Formats: sequence, structure tokens, C-alpha cells
Amino acid sequence: MCGIAGYIGPAHIDDARLEEALSKMVLRGPDHRDLLHVEDGDLNVYLLHSRLSIIDLDPRANQPMTRDGCTLIYNGEIYNYRELRKELESAGAVFTTDSDTEVLLRAYIQYGPACVERFEGMWAFAIHDARNKTVMLSRDRFGEKPLYLLNAHGGLFFGSEPKLLYALSGERPAVNLRHLARYLVNGYKALYKTDELFFQHLRELPPSTNAVIDRDLAESRGRYWTPTCHVRPMSLQDAIEAVRERLIRTVELRLRADVPIAFCLSGGVDSGALASIAAKKLGCQVSTYSIIDRDERYDESRNVNLTVADLGCENESIEIPKTGALDHLAKLVDYHDAPVCTLSYHVHSFLSEAIAARGYKVVVSGTGADELFTGYYDHFNLHLYELRDHPDYDRYRREWETHMQPKVRNPHLRRADLYWNQPDFRGHIYLNNDEFAAMLQTDFWEEFGEARYCDSLLRNRMLNELMHECVPPVLHEDDLNSMRCSLENRSPYLDSELFDLAYSIPPEHLIRNGYGKYVLREAVAGILNDPVRLDRRKVGFNAAFRSVVDTTCPATRARLLDDGPVFDLVDRGKIEKLLDKEPLPNSYSKFLFSFVNAKLFLERFG
Repeated sequence: MCGIAGYIGPAHIDDARLEEALSKMVLRGPDHRDLLHVEDGDLNVYLLHSRLSIIDLDPRANQPMTRDGCTLIYNGEIYNYRELRKELESAGAVFTTDSDTEVLLRAYIQYGPACVERFEGMWAFAIHDARNKTVMLSRDRFGEKPLYLLNAHGGLFFGSEPKLLYALSGERPAVNLRHLARYLVNGYKALYKTDELFFQHLRELPPSTNAVIDRDLAESRGRYWTPTCHVRPMSLQDAIEAVRERLIRTVELRLRADVPIAFCLSGGVDSGALASIAAKKLGCQVSTYSIIDRDERYDESRNVNLTVADLGCENESIEIPKTGALDHLAKLVDYHDAPVCTLSYHVHSFLSEAIAARGYKVVVSGTGADELFTGYYDHFNLHLYELRDHPDYDRYRREWETHMQPKVRNPHLRRADLYWNQPDFRGHIYLNNDEFAAMLQTDFWEEFGEARYCDSLLRNRMLNELMHECVPPVLHEDDLNSMRCSLENRSPYLDSELFDLAYSIPPEHLIRNGYGKYVLREAVAGILNDPVRLDRRKVGFNAAFRSVVDTTCPATRARLLDDGPVFDLVDRGKIEKLLDKEPLPNSYSKFLFSFVNAKLFLERFG
């Protein structure tokens, strides 16, 4: 886990800009910083790297790393590097480090750009190949590691964070007010449905994508992986056993490190399963960290305590601070170069800070399980639609009516036949967005849309959540919150083999006895304690807006309503009324949080 930045083009970058960029990378990589400048006629290639040492802590593994005319800068981890190293050694490769970095570079030298198809991991990297005078950029399958791009000064700047590109280029594009309006009206789930970002002209290399730039600055880009669903005949027991086996393996791979590892622990199945596998199946001494919100809607302390007691592990539970929220958010917005996507990641930042303060460099979290194994309430309705012609449909429906319907507050999702008559219904996703659009000073409206990956309504919805709506903003925030604390975040559920397995399981196995994530729950039977494993309550990593921001405090209200550029975009009077709304439904809570972040963002960058 590190920071990378670079440039390919005709311009010369002066030493002051190079030093500024390296200084802004220090939190991503406090252990070592360096750069390489290659000049080839009228073409300049700059490669900058800051290292957070995780595997092979010796300076010999520092970057930029050069072998056989190829130089690599890299952010991430190749978890199966030991297996790949043996494969490469059998082909004649000689290694001088024990790092995954050298394995990645040797794999490129051996296999070319197709090397990424062999990797199990997370990455964003750049390789300058002096042999054919190209620069290859690549990003991992799920987009765990970021790679931003900016065309300027006749060439291409790239890096782990926008601030690095701006430091190198000496310029920052204007704020993209359209994307800010999208965030306010449609929320975080709309942010990755488009190529737009919070600054104009800034873009990201998409996940699962390689790009090769030649010396004429022509870019050749292609996807090396596309997620899809291929259901195959499989008994329920076979599905459970296969998921158990692969899940244990994916956790084992992500425990490879030469530094201590901590676990995020909520009260749910996803994170509890990972910590329990590490402790009970892999013999690890587990340390866990939790955030506690005393609002009864989000309080998971009971389940956290059950897992901690079962594992006999260390746990530090952090209560959400009741003061200083706006100052803390302003610091996050400044580091993120963007509004914070959701309230959860304001809360999550305190977790990252606590874990790093205890000396950890790696943390494991449960991102992606819901999107692999059916974790959301609308998945039940979609599942009933999927099984509408199944001989056991009546049983599935009765189970849903008994166990889940009473828990669902959304009136749309209380209908078992919702998707029978409206297979394109998605009104619950941009909930109340017409009211939020009416709070703007400018017109913005964008209909909901989704990508087509497969014919299954349920699996296509889950794939949109995985690749566009839910997981991308989580990964974005995970990366920034952790790197702000010089901490690496690992997500075992985002494993390509686990994905292929999960999306091959027949739909009738996914939800049973009124349980979502049924296969996952059964796969960790005997590993995760039963009170947590069999708890149907869906809380998620969340908090209440008023648990964080005291809207009754005169000083806080004055700051929120104080003059600023946000009120060129949002109606101040309507915000003032919303601050007094009681009760404050969840969708309005999310909008208010977005407003606060938009205000802070425009004050900093507008």
C-alpha cells in the first residue's frame, strides 16, 4: 500500500513541483519516497513513489523498482505472490527481494500486460518499459486502488489522489458543479454511474482496465475482466462447502504481511465471519476495532460483544464523538479532495485513526459480502421474482412474510409481488430525490439507470451495486480514510475466485428460511457464533446524522447557514427548515450530510 504519481509527455517538471508532490504522498507512504526521471529525446517520463512497507520491509524492496529495462511504481498487494514467484522461478526468473512488488514486475516482464489476469489482489500501478518505450497503467478488478488521470501540458499526469496530479501539473481544474448537484440530489449511489468527478477534466482509469501509452502519447485501453453471472447446477450443500473453503483461503491470502493486522468488527455477519475465520481456522491472534452509536437504530454493541467473547480477542470500541464534527469533516474533505460520500465514512475515519494509533499498518474489513451473497432488503423481493415459477415459491414467500416483511419500513419493499408487475422499479434507490432537487437553486434531474450484465434481475441488480452503486464509494472512502492514517485496508470478499463461485450459485440457495446471505451464513456455521450468524437484523455500518451534528446548537446552526458558495447551489431557506424537521427520516438525514459536505467542499475548493 503506497502512493504513486507520474507524468508522460514533452514537459519538464521542475524540482519544486516534484518535491511538493512527494511531500503530499507522505501519509500514503511514510517509510520511503523516491522518483525516477527518464528522458528520451523530447519525451519525459516521471515516476514518483511513497512506500508504506508491508511485505519485505527491507529497503531493497523500495520503489521505483527497475528490472531488465522495466521500472515499476505500484500501490496495492498481490496476495498470491508466493505462488506466482514459484511459477516465475520455474521459468528462469531470479529474485533479489521477498516482495510482491518484484513478483509483479517479473510477471510483467514474463507475460506482458496480460500478467494482471494471473493476479489475485488489489493494485494500481505504472510500468515504464524502456524496451518498447511505453508506459502501462493498470487497476484491479473491483477498483480497490484508485488511479486518477489528467491531460495537461501536452501529456498525461496520473496518481493515487487528485492532489498529487495538481501538485505535479501546477494547476487544479474547476469544481464540477453538475457532479456536486448529482451527489446532493441522488446521493452517493449515483457517483460512479458516470465518468464525471468532483473536478472538471479529472478522470479515473476504470477498474479491470489496462492502458498502454506509447511514445507518441497514443493510448490503447482494454478491459481484462468483466463481471458476469454463470449459474451452474449445484446442490445447496456443495455451495456451502465451496464457499467455506474459498472464504477461508481468501482470508488466509489477505493475512500475508510482515506487519501486524487488525480487524474492523461490526455486529453483522460479514466482518464477524472474517475475524472468526482468522482466529479459529487460521490460528491468528485477532485484534478488533468497533464503532458504537448509542442510537438504538444503529447500536450493534451487543453483537460486537458476543463475537469478542466468543473469540476471546482484544477489542476497542469507539463511541462517536458528540462534538467537533464540522471541524473533523473539514479535515476529511480537505484530504479527500472531495465531499465525504456518506455519514458512515465520517464515523469510519475515527476507526482508522484508532487502529493506526495502536501501531497497526493493515486492517481487514467486510466490504462486498452483501453484493456477493444477497444482503439488502430489496434482494428478497427480487429473489421472489426470480423464483416466481419455482415449485417451492409459496414456501419462499411465506418465509419472507414471516421473517422479513415485518422488519421492512419502505412501503414499496413490503410488497412480495413488487417486481412481478414492475420489473424496472428502482424508486427506493433515489428516495425523495424530487424533494432534494427542489432544494437546489439550479435545475438538475437525472433518471436512474443501470448497466446490463446478465438476464437475471436479481444478479444484475447485485452487479450494479458491486460495480457502480454501493461498493465503489465504499472503496473510495476506505482508501482515503485508511491512507490518511498510513493504514492499508484489505477486503477479503473482493476475491475473483470467490466472486466467480458466488455468481454461479443457483438462485434458490441464496435466500432460505427468511435469511439473506444464507449460503454465507451456513458456510461459517461452527466458526462464527450463532447469535450473530443467525441475527436477521440489518443495521449496516451507519449512524444517525443527529448523533454526529447537533442541529440544536446555535453555533453549529450558524455555521451551517453562514454565507458561502454552497448557497449559489442550494436554497438556504429550505435548508433552515430541514434542520428543524422532526422526525428526520433516513433519506433526509443523508441529504443533510451531503449538504454539509458540499458546503465544506466549496469553501475549500470552490
